[in-house]
Amino acid sequence: MALVAGVLLAGPLVCGASQVVNDWFDREVDAINEPDRPIPSGRVPGNIGLYYAIGWSLLALPVAWILGPAVFWATLLGLALAWAYSAPPLRLKLNGWWGNAACGFAYEGLAWVTGAAVMLGGVLPPAPILMLAVLYSLGAHGIMTLNDFKAIEGDRRLGVRTIPVQLGPERAAKLACVVMAVPQLVVVALLASWDRPWHAAIVAALLVLQGFAMKRLLTDPKGLAPWYNGTGVLLYVLGMMTSAAAVRGLGSVL
Repeated sequence: MALVAGVLLAGPLVCGASQVVNDWFDREVDAINEPDRPIPSGRVPGNIGLYYAIGWSLLALPVAWILGPAVFWATLLGLALAWAYSAPPLRLKLNGWWGNAACGFAYEGLAWVTGAAVMLGGVLPPAPILMLAVLYSLGAHGIMTLNDFKAIEGDRRLGVRTIPVQLGPERAAKLACVVMAVPQLVVVALLASWDRPWHAAIVAALLVLQGFAMKRLLTDPKGLAPWYNGTGVLLYVLGMMTSAAAVRGLGSVL
């Protein structure tokens, strides 16, 4: 039952609320870049999109409370980051440095920590899990930079200073590659130090494959960003899954 509730919490509830919040407060940008989406297209009329965002966020809290204190506070932080990212007055997404960090920690780190907490009965996971969650969250900053390539024109017109808008596609892509690669190098070193040599080797091999994909990406960053999201990011996620399997049952090794 806890596993099912955890899946519903992380997916339809928290991620769903985050997406609706973003769609509502970004409806002007989406109307330029992705006009067929329900909220910017007007198929969700009036303020109903805002009501969805509020209702979905509130619905997540009692489910999180049932799953334990660590899950509840992680959920509360995740929802706070989702609103801070899209909604005034903070609207972190107006600056790619802050906005990408919020997304990285919400989508990668908090989801990982919350899932582990659910499986541990609602308590805070041990240090190795927390360390890997932080590292993969930092790397996700680069993934979010590449995700912003699809909306450069609309973001520029509306004053949303994403990293591709600030640095240009070529420099932003190079930065994204470095930001994704460095945390994974640290993960490989940690797994090896925790006596998980096979897992470390798998993550290292996946990083090498990402390197080849990154090399191609840099030949045409704007045109190939969607391709990389389906190849390099997939390899990144496979490394996350490998790392998660590595620390299963590891406990505190520090």
